[in-house]
Amino acid sequence: MRRSALLSQVLAVNTLLVVGTVFAASVAARLDLGDSAGLRQFLVLIAAILATLLANNFIMRRRFAPLESLTRTMEAVDLTLPGVRAQASDGESEDISRLRESFNLMLSRLEHERVGSATAVLRAQEAERARVARDLHDEVNQALAAVSLRLAATAEHAPPEFAEELKETQRLANQAMQELLGLARELRPSALDDHGLMPALRTQVRLFGERWGIPAHFAADGPRPLLGEFEQLVVYRVVQEALSNIARHANAKKVKVTVLGCNTAQLKVTITDDGEGFHPNRLRDGRSGLAGMRERALLAGGRLDIRSAPEEGTTVELTVRARGTRLQAAA
Repeated sequence: MRRSALLSQVLAVNTLLVVGTVFAASVAARLDLGDSAGLRQFLVLIAAILATLLANNFIMRRRFAPLESLTRTMEAVDLTLPGVRAQASDGESEDISRLRESFNLMLSRLEHERVGSATAVLRAQEAERARVARDLHDEVNQALAAVSLRLAATAEHAPPEFAEELKETQRLANQAMQELLGLARELRPSALDDHGLMPALRTQVRLFGERWGIPAHFAADGPRPLLGEFEQLVVYRVVQEALSNIARHANAKKVKVTVLGCNTAQLKVTITDDGEGFHPNRLRDGRSGLAGMRERALLAGGRLDIRSAPEEGTTVELTVRARGTRLQAAA
């Protein structure tokens, strides 16, 4: 707390100066404390010292209050929650005003640079995901398909004692093909590129329910939201991460994903489960992919709200602006 230490130091120095000055004056005046007049003069000096110190303390605290307010704002800044700025205070000096304006300018620059660099990283990640998904689908999966066909052809002419073993090997190859296709879909959903966001989300929710045995329902109020390609990808990834968290941590009995505002300026995606939930303090520890979800929402110019409590389930709400519009600030 440097501001308190600085204020204390200034007050201490002023106190020493006042007391030292008065003491020197009393020595120079050669006050006789044994005399009633000298005693009265000494008491007047003590009262003057106390009044001076109180006035000095009051004035200095008022002058340091804007600096204290600015420091509190600095301590509270979180770049994942943009828009926080230091506000002007009453009695703010010109130096504090310049410091506050410089700090706000620095925050704006940091937020802009952070969004730009993080967006570039995210786009590079998605490009690499797409490349790996194509390789898995076009090369590895085709190789497994060829192996499966060769096994099937060999099994037809193999002796009976080898036919069953070959068929089992073919079954394992087909199973590996399906797992590779699922992995390729997770890396880069072809449905998102081919059919758009709503069919991709519907497929994602259906596959989630089939894989984990959790009843999952999807509902949307329109077929095609007014979102750009990057924003659609962010929505898909946030839903994907939310469903993954539910599967790993929630122990839920049912899940619901709703998309509202497809034809409006704001798209709102809500993922709700009836699982175990968690304490709100976990929102700050960066675990369970929550930090990554907030980061993606921020890069898309959106907002992510997470509400949860132990034994009360979890609700993840993503709000993203449509192309050419501005997202309204949270109330």
